[in-house]
Amino acid sequence: MTQTPRVALFCETYHEINGVALTARQLVAYAKRQNLPLLAVHGGKHPGMESEGTIRRIELKRSWLSVGIESDLEFDFAFCRYARRLGQELREFRPDVIHITSPGELGELGVYLSRKLKVPLVASWHTNFHQFAARRLQKLLGFLPASVAKPTVDWSQQWGLGILLWFYGFAKVTLAPTQPQVEWLEKELGKPSFLMPRGVDPEQFNPKHRTVSDGTLRLGFVGRVTPEKGVRLFRKIEEALAASGLEDFRIVIVGDGSEVAWLKRRLKHGEFTGVLRGAELARAYANMDLFVFPSKTDTFGNVIQEAAACGVPSVVTNEGGPRYLVAQGRTGYIAEQDAEFVAKVVELAHNRERLKQLGAAARQRVEGISWDAAFEQTYKAYRHCLPQEVRAPNLAQMAKAAQVPQNSKR
Repeated sequence: MTQTPRVALFCETYHEINGVALTARQLVAYAKRQNLPLLAVHGGKHPGMESEGTIRRIELKRSWLSVGIESDLEFDFAFCRYARRLGQELREFRPDVIHITSPGELGELGVYLSRKLKVPLVASWHTNFHQFAARRLQKLLGFLPASVAKPTVDWSQQWGLGILLWFYGFAKVTLAPTQPQVEWLEKELGKPSFLMPRGVDPEQFNPKHRTVSDGTLRLGFVGRVTPEKGVRLFRKIEEALAASGLEDFRIVIVGDGSEVAWLKRRLKHGEFTGVLRGAELARAYANMDLFVFPSKTDTFGNVIQEAAACGVPSVVTNEGGPRYLVAQGRTGYIAEQDAEFVAKVVELAHNRERLKQLGAAARQRVEGISWDAAFEQTYKAYRHCLPQEVRAPNLAQMAKAAQVPQNSKR
């Protein structure tokens, strides 16, 4: 065992377009650049394994017993069939820590193998699943009176949070993307928690990729188009913009999800690109004038930083992680209520010069935010799991090494 932890990463999502998958890919890339030993295990449609340098990556296919969670993600009730194989992989790799990213089937296997092999567990909190489930239940119960639906939704959210905290309690340390979440986890679990921020590539996401100059105002959204993202607010935004006299504008929705059909039926100015990647995604961001993110459940919001890197300011809610990525009145706005959210979008839509000022400040604010710096924080959490004698050299040895030999020349 050395001071460089050997890490086994268990992640449900890797190839998909979401913040967890992006962070997992970037962590693997960081370990590769730094020649750090890492075993990555994740789900996917193309099972197999590959090794390159210090990295070994295993992709496992889900079975027909899977149920859909997202349009691109499933939960496999028979995933435990991989337990013996992964146990052998871990014995050969000899990890110092196992890092899980969610309470999905791979996270559950990670907990099981951590306890079976007596390997310290690190768990990162990426998603507020209890809020996601509550928002979707709220949509399903929309036909019921509020007096019936609201208590049911509130109870489900509290119950879901309790289950999540119980699950994360198996970890020796936790990781969270913002400092308030770190402090909250430490308080709730009574265990150390470390910051796991996110980086952004300022070359990939850059104002230079803008290709439009037709004068049309473009409001943009990137992410899963699902209930927990609050995307139905775009209907009110469109109505308010039209009522304010603005005619030449587009609402660009980048992504896919269950709310796309609802929005397509109701937005006259909607433009739906589907999922974009790479250069197409960077160009879509750069062609926006204002990033509009009505989610109240995101723990971070990589998309806020990506938009900012492209010189695009944001309007966000005051709930969740995105509020920590916007400097109020300098790089965008943080709204406390839906009405204020809509009003801020309308206000900025009529002030192009203000949009440019906020966008320039947003770009400046994310300069220097790198994935390498983010993962240096993550490796502090890994090292915390190592035995004390490995984390810090013996003080007696340090003192002895510092002594001047008696026969040395002065």
